[in-house]
Amino acid sequence: MDADLTTALQAVGALMRAARDPWWVITSAAVALHGADAGPVGDIDVLLSVDDAKCILPTLGVEPAAGAAHRDFRSGLFGTWHGTVLPVEFMADFAYRSATGWMPVEPVTRQRIDIAGTTLFVPDRAELRHLFQAFGRPKDLARARALG
Repeated sequence: MDADLTTALQAVGALMRAARDPWWVITSAAVALHGADAGPVGDIDVLLSVDDAKCILPTLGVEPAAGAAHRDFRSGLFGTWHGTVLPVEFMADFAYRSATGWMPVEPVTRQRIDIAGTTLFVPDRAELRHLFQAFGRPKDLARARALG
């Protein structure tokens, strides 16, 4: 894992100590936390509760708002924090479009990973791989393969 990602993840872990509800790092940063080759990680995606988003984001000067319109993904609340070396995107009430409609992203596993003295949480490898397969984009399918 490169130094920029480690530094940004440490900032996320410190910040999320204020969370009252379960939260997870997802997408490419989660692949890297599992020790797999994530390729370049351009940002960190954090899945959190609506209540935590309403409490934590304003402390960063980020006003949680409805997520921008996207064909395949949506968030009830969304905010991007630029206070660390990599941007951190916070997503609450996050869902992806499937063949049957919008599917909420609500991990059932929560694996603790400690990095440089900071605690982070990710879905376990199998659940994360399944999530990437459900997203279905080429980059997500590559992430699923990287997880084995």
